[in-house]
Formats: sequence, structure tokens, C-alpha cells
Amino acid sequence: MPLINVVIPLVVAGMILWLINRYIPMAGGIKTILNVVVTVAVGVWVLQVTGLWGPISNYRFSR
Repeated sequence: MPLINVVIPLVVAGMILWLINRYIPMAGGIKTILNVVVTVAVGVWVLQVTGLWGPISNYRFSR
């Protein structure tokens, strides 16, 4: 995948998160949870796009 196809979604996700944090009033705890969830989701997406982590559907949590 070309680098531009990774950078553009990262910038868009960052801008959306910044706009939400800046202009939508919410409690600090909820804002922190939102930031963590978005950061983890984007991190997993980057790992999957770069091939460092396979699809999540391949993992099984039950025996």
C-alpha cells in the first residue's frame, strides 16, 4: 500500500478527533475514553495495513 494511502486517513482521523475534542463539550473522562479508543483503533489499523498484524478475525479467545 502506498504511503499516501496511510498518511491521508491518519491525518483525517486526527483532524476529526481534534475537532470533536475542541468543539463538542463533554466530560473529561468521556473525552479520555474516546481518545484512547480512537488511538487504539487507528493503531490496529496501521499494524494491519503494514502487515505487522494479521486480521483480527483469525484470533480465537475461547478454547
